Amino acid sequence: MARDLLVLGAGMVGVSTAWHLRRRGHRVTLVDRNAPGRETSFGNAGIIQREAVRPYRFPRDPATLFRVLPNREIDIRYRPAGMARAALPLFQYWRNSAPERYARIVPEYAALITRARDAHGEMIDAAGAGHLIRRGGYLKVFRTEQAWREEARQAGRDGAEYDVTHRVLDRAALAELEPDLGPGLAGAIDYTQPWTATDPGALVAAYAEHFQKEGEPQPGGRFLQGNLENLSRNGDGWQAEVDGRILDADQVVLALGPWSKPWLERQGLHVPLFVKRGYHMHYGAQDGARLNHWIMDAETGYLLAPMRAGIRLTTGAELARHDAAPRYRQLDAAEAAARRLFPLGERLDPQPWLGARPCTPDMKPVIGPAPGLPGLWLALGHGHQGFTLGPVTGQLLARMMDGEPTGVDMAPYRADRF
Repeated sequence: MARDLLVLGAGMVGVSTAWHLRRRGHRVTLVDRNAPGRETSFGNAGIIQREAVRPYRFPRDPATLFRVLPNREIDIRYRPAGMARAALPLFQYWRNSAPERYARIVPEYAALITRARDAHGEMIDAAGAGHLIRRGGYLKVFRTEQAWREEARQAGRDGAEYDVTHRVLDRAALAELEPDLGPGLAGAIDYTQPWTATDPGALVAAYAEHFQKEGEPQPGGRFLQGNLENLSRNGDGWQAEVDGRILDADQVVLALGPWSKPWLERQGLHVPLFVKRGYHMHYGAQDGARLNHWIMDAETGYLLAPMRAGIRLTTGAELARHDAAPRYRQLDAAEAAARRLFPLGERLDPQPWLGARPCTPDMKPVIGPAPGLPGLWLALGHGHQGFTLGPVTGQLLARMMDGEPTGVDMAPYRADRF
């Protein structure tokens, strides 16, 4: 039976959830303070990952910890105030990264990642967004032979267990694919299954536009831009106030990414979310140089992506308060390293972009009902993979909301697991 549903948050996760619910014939209103895909979903590396079956774990080896401690690295930086505020979830994150705990988490995480690309494919085809997608994988490059060979061994293990496909490229083979990369690389792993988006924000916008399109037998969904001011129970349903406008709904999906935590706490729910922030900047290329693939400089900790707006450089993670002022030294350091790898031109954006990724201590998203609050559903905490996991999250959550089998054990993603 068709219901009146409200989805709060128009990033990749919220838009995808609204899209799937609308396809099932429900009357869906999608709400965000900005246009769809203009927050965290706008600023990512644009990779729809299939190979990332192992979530990013907290480093536990002394060598890495001592390397990070001076706070000058590209892959990870921290602010003491942000670390203090998130001390408990970060400690839990460290504990969950221990080998035995992590080994239990990986198959639960992989159950989503291995379904993510196909879920995107359905939406890409329906929205006519194929012009934004490249289906050629991406390259992870290495500066030392030891790290390169270890990645190749791990890729082989993941291939046997999770059907991850890859090619091992030596220095010469890499140079054939990317002749404008600088010297000093030992080799690369070509992960062949992922897709890449030349404009991540535009892909979210295309999904949102299709969500609003009239079609048989489903009516078009509705997008409302405005600030969420209140969310409360209303009899058997829910009521939201957006810029003074009252919206009644039978059920609500909270998909506000890093902004979810205060709204959860207003409902008396505590989910140990913390944020990892990241920066990006677009560049031209010097002297006719060309970047043909998405390139992850794995041992340094940044990524270069040939996007529509220019070559996008994305940094590693910054552990800081969500509302802390930008600090661009991490981006500056990444840019200096990237210029030694590829002849980047001038900066193209007026200022660097900064966004925040909503993370959980066990590296898995929260997908499912809000405990003790009938009619409230949660889709949040996707960490580094919100762009990849949005469509499969929407697909699974829509099935749950309609009382249908999901085909995936959803217990590992429940909010009451913490």
